[in-house]
Amino acid sequence: MKILIIEDEKELSKSMATYLQRENYTCDLAYNFGEGMDKIERFDYDCILLDISLPGGNGLQILEALKADHKLDGVIVISAKNSVDDKIAGLNLGADDYLPKPFHLSELSARIAAVIRRKRFQGNNILVLNEITIDLLAKTVMANNNRVDVTRKEYDLLLYLVSNKNRVISKNAIAENLSGDSSDLYDNFDFIYAHMKNLKKKLAAAGCEDYIKSVYGMGYKFTVS
Repeated sequence: MKILIIEDEKELSKSMATYLQRENYTCDLAYNFGEGMDKIERFDYDCILLDISLPGGNGLQILEALKADHKLDGVIVISAKNSVDDKIAGLNLGADDYLPKPFHLSELSARIAAVIRRKRFQGNNILVLNEITIDLLAKTVMANNNRVDVTRKEYDLLLYLVSNKNRVISKNAIAENLSGDSSDLYDNFDFIYAHMKNLKKKLAAAGCEDYIKSVYGMGYKFTVS
């Protein structure tokens, strides 16, 4: 799962990113309005943490741009301005949640998980796809009632494919989801091939059907009825 933190307080941004990375999220950072706009125009995110007061502009303008482009990124507005007006403005513009500063990082993580469940998985904590069961809270994968020992990247890859089941996902989109904006640094998609190969091998060993299909010249599709 991929998170964008748009926050001008660098120490707070870094502490949020460090905590969320330990929770198996991929995090991108933007420290001002311009960087935030650039990120939302170039990438898609599972959840955006959006400060209202930013150098160069207002965070609510970024929220307006997201909705104008009909993007489906979840948005949690975070702000030191603990006022009813800010909360109402953000929610009326389409934010999914509002969290005033200061806050506990554990609460932030819980709210992110709740937003992603609502946006991507219809509010479910447990995803069942035939013989595969994914526990979103425990971040575990079971197949035929046996634990599948996946790495963090393999879990992220499977969850991304499942959240886009029966749709072709490009290699670029997968690279961005797994690596954030640092995906531009990769010369090729060998790291995707390696993670995909290992994931498919582990699922097959657990007795799963081959749901992950390669679509020549386009990307991959998780095909399930």
